[in-house]
Amino acid sequence: MAFVVTEACIACKYTDCVSVCPMECFYEGPNFLVINPDECIDCSICVGECPVEAIVGEREIAPDQAHFVQMNRDLSQDPRWKRIAVSRSPLPEHAAWAKVKDKIHLLAQPEAAD
Repeated sequence: MAFVVTEACIACKYTDCVSVCPMECFYEGPNFLVINPDECIDCSICVGECPVEAIVGEREIAPDQAHFVQMNRDLSQDPRWKRIAVSRSPLPEHAAWAKVKDKIHLLAQPEAAD
């Protein structure tokens, strides 16, 4: 069972989870992180590190967030999404977005590679 980054991460992008991941299986877009499920070893260390509780087990995911399972798989394999292994500051407006629900429309994609 892999872990999944859900909608709560969008527009916040806290990276506390990244620095504790022993497999470096997080990938970064402009305003969201994803986990590559094929690289995740299900250790759950990252779960407690997320201040907005955006990381959940694939089997425990809420029905309204289930589409994030495939989204994590797809985006982690998109070459525009780059592996991230070191924590960075959250996005500037993270505090304002932390409690907002229904943010999927805000999900930004990286620019196309040249």
